[in-house]
Amino acid sequence: MKISKKDALMWFEFFSALPEDEEIMPHQQEIAFAAFAQIEAAVCARRERLKSEIAGLKTLKGRTSFVGSEKKFPRGCCSCLLGNGLSAIRKTNKCNINCKFCYNYGELDCQPPIGEGLWEIGGTKFYQDDIDLLLSIQGKPSGISYVYLEPFMEIEKYYGIIEKFKKAGVHQHMYTNGTLATEENLRALGEAGLNELRFNLGASNCADKVIEAIAIAKKYIPYVGIETPMTPEFFEAFFKKKDRILATGLDFINCAELHLNPNNIGNYEGENLYMARRGYISPIWSRELTLKFMKIADDEQWDIVVHDCSNDTKFARDLNLRAHEGGWFGASNYGCEFPAIPYEAFLPVLRDETFTFEEEEELPAGYRPGDIVL
Repeated sequence: MKISKKDALMWFEFFSALPEDEEIMPHQQEIAFAAFAQIEAAVCARRERLKSEIAGLKTLKGRTSFVGSEKKFPRGCCSCLLGNGLSAIRKTNKCNINCKFCYNYGELDCQPPIGEGLWEIGGTKFYQDDIDLLLSIQGKPSGISYVYLEPFMEIEKYYGIIEKFKKAGVHQHMYTNGTLATEENLRALGEAGLNELRFNLGASNCADKVIEAIAIAKKYIPYVGIETPMTPEFFEAFFKKKDRILATGLDFINCAELHLNPNNIGNYEGENLYMARRGYISPIWSRELTLKFMKIADDEQWDIVVHDCSNDTKFARDLNLRAHEGGWFGASNYGCEFPAIPYEAFLPVLRDETFTFEEEEELPAGYRPGDIVL
């Protein structure tokens, strides 16, 4: 059903008033899912208009979109979208800053440790000396990434394991907010064999010292880029320092569509949100800002890749990973990150008079006010 915005708002106000532990009935679920589909259809239509304005828009085998030279497309993303997945290696359970878009917002001080001398790979704990055994038994991954939370908090622990995977010929990339990067530790990472370093430049609001670290990193590490959730704050800060950032010689910018979870959603209260395929919940402005960002990059012919790392991209990523794992047709772990749908979070977009549905129709009998809906 193509529910009207007015009816969707009426029902979502009702759903929002229900006790948290009360599930809505199947007919009510139909109404809720119809409303989400209407919001998403309107969001997609707006995006298609923005995409049509980007003359140089390209795709990576239909799995994601970007502008710029294919030669600079991040190899870690190729591993994620085309290879046999991206194995995350977890070590550091601490961070030195607190970002409102962080998925661990409000819980940074209580993240469980991996264990002294241990690394978490695929949910299993390994010592560094176990890596040779792991590589001799299981198939070599096309790429690995160092995540969780800020590796530069104890970066000296990473050099040895990076050397292990370098000898095995595995592409390795790392994420950092860059505030603790120095010439010394960046040189050491390059010498150990790190292939790719990604700076979350939005975490420091495009701080000058992080921009300097990007330039230094390019001296020692083959591929250096930015990967940041696209927010209005990052968009504004980037363009204030655009020329200086581009002059660092970086290779790519991954504009991640911000998606929310129970930890960080409170920081975006009142924003217009949508749900992608009844999975990730995101502010509508995030990917729209990315597409505007990409158009500027394309119009000005920046000598880098700007990658639209959207919810669609993450959906393709999961399909690719499950396929390489031998999953059944259609298998994916993509889904909603909330234990229950936060209906109240969608009231702002339904109350926004400037946000319109593409097509509306009256509710069918049995779903109208006064009808019993089970």
